[in-house]
Amino acid sequence: MNDINIIRKEPEKARAGIQNRGGRYLPALEEVGSLDAEHRNLLKQVEELRARRNASSQAVGKAKAAKNEAEAAKLMAAVTALKSEMTGKEAALAGLSNRLKEAVLGLPNLPHASVPVGKSEADNPVKRSGPAPKALDFKPIDHQTFGEKLGILDSAAATKLSGSRFSLWRGDGARLMRAIISFQLDLHTREHGYQEAWVPSLVRPEILEGTGQLPKFEEDLYKIAATESGKTETLYLIPTAEVPLTNLVRDQILPESALPIKLTAYTPCFRQEAGSYGKDVRGLIRNHQFDKVELVWISKQEDSLAALENLTAHAEEVLKRLELPYRVIELCTADLGFASCKTYDLEVWMAGEGRYREISSCSDCWDFQARRMNTRVRRGEKQVELAHTLNGSGVAVGRLFAAILEYYQQKDGSLVIPKALQPYFGAERIAPPAS
Repeated sequence: MNDINIIRKEPEKARAGIQNRGGRYLPALEEVGSLDAEHRNLLKQVEELRARRNASSQAVGKAKAAKNEAEAAKLMAAVTALKSEMTGKEAALAGLSNRLKEAVLGLPNLPHASVPVGKSEADNPVKRSGPAPKALDFKPIDHQTFGEKLGILDSAAATKLSGSRFSLWRGDGARLMRAIISFQLDLHTREHGYQEAWVPSLVRPEILEGTGQLPKFEEDLYKIAATESGKTETLYLIPTAEVPLTNLVRDQILPESALPIKLTAYTPCFRQEAGSYGKDVRGLIRNHQFDKVELVWISKQEDSLAALENLTAHAEEVLKRLELPYRVIELCTADLGFASCKTYDLEVWMAGEGRYREISSCSDCWDFQARRMNTRVRRGEKQVELAHTLNGSGVAVGRLFAAILEYYQQKDGSLVIPKALQPYFGAERIAPPAS
């Protein structure tokens, strides 16, 4: 959630930030400004009425003490009239406060000043690149076709069980998925200093509101009605482990000495992909259920941008160790995610497609999520300020599996296991089924 004081006191800064995101949120910004002005005006009226009521109540007491019953009765009638007027205005103020909160929650984070201004993903600059793709003496095929030929992916079974946009791994495919997950968790916990967590996959609505998925992205979420001890509440399947990990510090004042907090978790993730009809229906790129190893940082304000560089480097190290071609992209203003003020995307080479694909998105959310979660840092004895939150995939497991299948497939139909994964997988290759 943005600081309402920036919108109120620096309207041109807020407008420029929203405009640079593409302008589609400008009507929402105008609504926030209008509701805020109306709210402040009504609040002033309510406060004036409260002051008049308090003064009249005190005058009633004085009149009664002076035995001036006529004056006391007159003042009491005035107090009653003020209370009646206040009741209506306070009810209107409460409704207006809710409308203002909802409007502010619907605004995206303002881009950081260092983010390149652009109109679309075509304006995203390449920051750096890993190794170039190796030359092959055969044409590699896409991961879904290759995985089915190898007998480790079974899309027909997944469709039978759950419908489209689901995947199923068999045998060595399932073992390779487990190896990829363990490799990433060990790298991040043993070498990068993250604390691993095993988190629930179902969370309450306010937890998703805290990280920015609600109310904006309701249509992308799966939810259920859960009944406990006769009480029913709505729970949502997590779209990423960012949600429960970041909310672990919800409603807390953290000592400065505790920061940075670095957390990681493997989880299945669930998204309806409501806005992606017809895109990437086949394969592992855009499924309703997918797997990620997530990285989360909680930091101090002055360490925020450096933390983003470190978090991105940690995700990047996964691709380096697996010797996969990749590149690091900085997202321009128009391509930023809703909660992010600055983002780097890691894109891995998909040899079967002959192009790079996003495999990780590493974002600095500044104080946007912390304000929604009420997460603060104590500096010294008296100073308390909002924390900064960051998150990134470290990395997406299914997409990494797909990239390995496309890049390490062999002309004879076998799959070479990347050296870094061989101790986890227990073999150097997967041989094709005997014909």
